[in-house]
Amino acid sequence: MSETVSRTSPRPFRDPASESLPARLALIAIAFLFLAAFLVLPLVSVFFEAFRKGADAFWEAIVEPDALSAIRLTLLVAAISVPVNLIFGVMAAWAIAKFEFKGKAFLITLIDLPFSISPVISGLVYVILFSSHSVLGPWLKSYGIEILFAVPGIVLATIFVTFPFVARELIPLMQDQGNGDEEAAISLGASGWQTFWYVTLPNIKWGLLYGVLLCNARAMGEFGAVSVVSGHIRGETNTMPLHVEILYNEYNIGAAFAVATLLAGLALVTLVLKTILELRFGAGNAAGKH
Repeated sequence: MSETVSRTSPRPFRDPASESLPARLALIAIAFLFLAAFLVLPLVSVFFEAFRKGADAFWEAIVEPDALSAIRLTLLVAAISVPVNLIFGVMAAWAIAKFEFKGKAFLITLIDLPFSISPVISGLVYVILFSSHSVLGPWLKSYGIEILFAVPGIVLATIFVTFPFVARELIPLMQDQGNGDEEAAISLGASGWQTFWYVTLPNIKWGLLYGVLLCNARAMGEFGAVSVVSGHIRGETNTMPLHVEILYNEYNIGAAFAVATLLAGLALVTLVLKTILELRFGAGNAAGKH
């Protein structure tokens, strides 16, 4: 009897952190080596190639007219697409987290769609919609509205590939918070706008900033969808990633890496801000639960 009990008794719980010191050091070393080989070394090489010919050559590549045009266009596209996605993300998260309705699961699937579709395919979708052989293309062109190979097409493609970031950051956060605070505010006589501005928005501010940060980084670095709809018109429809590709294909390596350092710098700034927001976001969640 005792033998049967001993055979069926569960095994004692083993803490994963109780691994031996050599095993933990080996895992940590493997992680650092992997990051160094695939992240740190390529990033260092970008800055090395950019400044290999000196600071003057680097500056000339940055202030060159086509480079300045690409920088201005990149900033313009981000300045349009990020606020649009911010508004959409807040509205979508509010609807999904605060209300029950038919089609909610389908709406969430649509929001996740850009994550599962190649950016090149999303660019081709806009080519099909607004080409000269479509219904919309000639009609818009008759009113002097150019979508493809112009700024509007680049903005639309960027909005498509970046709109999940804000919504996807806010939906689980707002679902976790529930409706208690909003119901209390409404019961005290607050209007819908007052409830959102003074109750909901302060509760989601760190998550909202985090989503906007990721959205902006993707908007400035988007290549695939923008490459399809831009037409690669130098000085007009080339964003920074497209300008880097053109310079590299022309064997202008130093200038290509010089412009690439701006995108790499954006990635580093995004990483720092992301870390800060994660710390603030985590502290805010802990304080709220307390």
